[in-house]
Amino acid sequence: MASSTVSRTPRPVSRGRRPASRGPRPGSRVRRHLPTSPWLFAAPGLLITGIFVLYPFVSTVVNSFTDRRTLIPGEFVGLANFRELLDDEMFWIGLRNSTLYVLGVVPALVLLPLLLALLVQKNIPGIAFFRSAFYTPVVASIVVVGLIWVWLLDERGLVNAVLEAVGVGRVGFLSDQWLLLLSAMTVTVWKGLGYYMIIYLAALANVPRELHEAASVDGAGAVRRFFTVTVPAVRSTMVLVGALSSVAAFKVFSEVYLMAGPDGGPAGEDTTLVMLVQRTGTGLTGRVGYASAISVVVFVVTVALMLLVLRADRKEDA
Repeated sequence: MASSTVSRTPRPVSRGRRPASRGPRPGSRVRRHLPTSPWLFAAPGLLITGIFVLYPFVSTVVNSFTDRRTLIPGEFVGLANFRELLDDEMFWIGLRNSTLYVLGVVPALVLLPLLLALLVQKNIPGIAFFRSAFYTPVVASIVVVGLIWVWLLDERGLVNAVLEAVGVGRVGFLSDQWLLLLSAMTVTVWKGLGYYMIIYLAALANVPRELHEAASVDGAGAVRRFFTVTVPAVRSTMVLVGALSSVAAFKVFSEVYLMAGPDGGPAGEDTTLVMLVQRTGTGLTGRVGYASAISVVVFVVTVALMLLVLRADRKEDA
């Protein structure tokens, strides 16, 4: 019998899209994300926050109810440290100076950086140089800045030399109680201008130009446009700047410490609360428990300041 050959035509290979997979192939391994995977990514940040933020905070609150010293664990004394604060003259001096610092610094840091941002926002030749110059104090070390201002305001410094040359006479910027505090406020404002200027520049970039054009058509001048267009548009940013500067001003330390010295100026009259914490809680005989009580008061007041600013902003919205 003759053998017959059957010719088979090969099927054309489809070069189009592959059919969608309906599921895992047999024997293939499926990767599944564990429920703890997000926490593994967040663990380093949470660990750092717990060690350097939460633990010191809880430890400070616990120590405020004890008579702990630097080398002595201490025992629970209840509210004794807080009752002692009421009779401590230096505590009231520190509270007074910290409060005056807020009242003197915050209004300037809310208004002056806004005016500065309006100035550097304009595209004029050479404005980039001024933007860098205004921001330079922000990146400068506070220790270097403080020492420069001490040299300028010293009795034999440059400022007094100029005043004496024009016939005014020497002024005790660093020896008078109130002038020293005012000088420290000036340093704080000068160093913070550039930082808050950047915040205002970001807010001003979102203000529609049409609003200013419409106000100009209505006959509004530069001052009127500032109060009717610019201020309402950046009011939320002003609240933010007010809250940040209030907390920073109440916790001031470096400026006053560098200009007044560790003793807080003449007879310690320029001591702030944070300086009092540093002076009381450090050293081999430092009263850690009492310093912790002062720290708790500082924390409560700063939180109250922030809540007060936010509440004032909500009332204006209503």
